[in-house]
Amino acid sequence: MNKFGYSLSPASVINLDNADKIKFKELIDLEPDVLKCMACGSCVSSCSAVNFTNSSLRSAILSLQNGLPEKAYEYLKGCMLCGKCTMICPRGINTRRLIISIFQTYNFKK
Repeated sequence: MNKFGYSLSPASVINLDNADKIKFKELIDLEPDVLKCMACGSCVSSCSAVNFTNSSLRSAILSLQNGLPEKAYEYLKGCMLCGKCTMICPRGINTRRLIISIFQTYNFKK
């Protein structure tokens, strides 16, 4: 069989029924503003760390909602906590406090 440079990759399906939502519920109790996020991407567009890391609060929140804390950590570990995203958020979310709460809830080490 000839190879044309394409290969099959495993599906990236997330079974939300099997996702652990307990930690996310703890995060909601600690920081209810996480539910205000509409994933508009304003925080990412204002982020200075994006040019050097894979930082994305929006993607981190979506990963946590889908039960993927390891992936969320990868999005947050480059955050410098400068606060630009807090100033630009159209929903008025204190993103610095939210990021700190995520690290506390999920026991991430910075």
